[in-house]
Amino acid sequence: MTVSARRNLGLLIAAQSLGAASAPIIISLGGIVGQMLASRPALATLPVSLYSLGLALSTLPAAFLMRRLGRRVAYVLGALLAVVSGGVAATGIVQGGFLLFCLGTALAGYYGANVQSYRFAAADTVAPPLRAQAISLIMIGGLVAAVIGPQAVIWTRDAWPDAPFAGSFAAQAVLALLALPLLIALRIPKGSEAADSAKGLEAEARSLGQIARSPRFIVALSAGVVSYGLMAFIMTAAPMAMVGCGHTVGEAALGIQWHVLAMFAPSFFTGRLITRFGKTQVTAAGLLLIAASGVLALAGLELLHFWGALVLLGVGWNFGFIGATALLTEVYRQENAAERAKVQAFNDFLMFGVVAVASFGSGSLLGSAGWDVINALMLPLIAIVLALLAWGARVNREAPRPV
Repeated sequence: MTVSARRNLGLLIAAQSLGAASAPIIISLGGIVGQMLASRPALATLPVSLYSLGLALSTLPAAFLMRRLGRRVAYVLGALLAVVSGGVAATGIVQGGFLLFCLGTALAGYYGANVQSYRFAAADTVAPPLRAQAISLIMIGGLVAAVIGPQAVIWTRDAWPDAPFAGSFAAQAVLALLALPLLIALRIPKGSEAADSAKGLEAEARSLGQIARSPRFIVALSAGVVSYGLMAFIMTAAPMAMVGCGHTVGEAALGIQWHVLAMFAPSFFTGRLITRFGKTQVTAAGLLLIAASGVLALAGLELLHFWGALVLLGVGWNFGFIGATALLTEVYRQENAAERAKVQAFNDFLMFGVVAVASFGSGSLLGSAGWDVINALMLPLIAIVLALLAWGARVNREAPRPV
């Protein structure tokens, strides 16, 4: 790894640690603040759902800006908007304005889309054999963010005595402000049309439709969507299911804490596992762990069943998500900025679109179908993706990677 790549990777890990802390603040407080401000109880979770929706809808415009302006400029603009969004959300709380608060959380989704693409920025700046390790290292920033976000809530929730939690959303803006000098210091080459054309590559760029029909894209997308979508769905439903089964809110919160640690802690070695065993194998292992979490959840309703299932779900997501991201880097020509940008953006648009739907629908499905049905339904989905991985591995042995 070159000195420049190491420097960029360190900056991206630090930026991820600060930027990814916004999501825990919004997710942990959005519903509580919604209950305080909304005119109807049914609207309480709307701020969190709008954040997820904003993230999904922002993937394409964020990618467009990265393509036209370069990643560094686009990331700086994203962090500046995050400062604004935190200020808007805090102002909404102070003024008692539910719609203003919702606007703030929705705008934060754009920053979330930028933060999610840091893993691609890391992969784009290193040699092919090191991409999985670079992606894995970026995810370590998520582990730090899982600590920073909740601590920011604890330290700042009573900063405005007459406006509970306004200080936490102001802290969200401060965290984005702290990330700005890190992003400004990035030195990632701008993948412009002019640069591609000078190499004679822009004319060779395949259409998104052509790329989307390739086995590599179908397999990578399916693995990423199912890994992330199921994790988000089960994680959202689990605390409600635990409380419904007689466990305390504190026990549910502790289960989510262990789940988040399990999501990011394996990042210290996931990249090495991919290097040793392969992208497909580690992705499949992640999906099998998610399936195991469903089987354990179906085995009983005791506290250890819930906690154990959440830990397995977290580790499975880590392997599945990082493995799927590494698989995606094989879909496009690395040196062709046009292909790279549209494939990465389209993948995240579909993946986080599913996550947004999951955040909207998990509570209602839990109420109508129950915890056991939710866990049973995910098993056939995992079986389908495992079959796709096996099919993709066979096809890839027969077809060369795009160059």
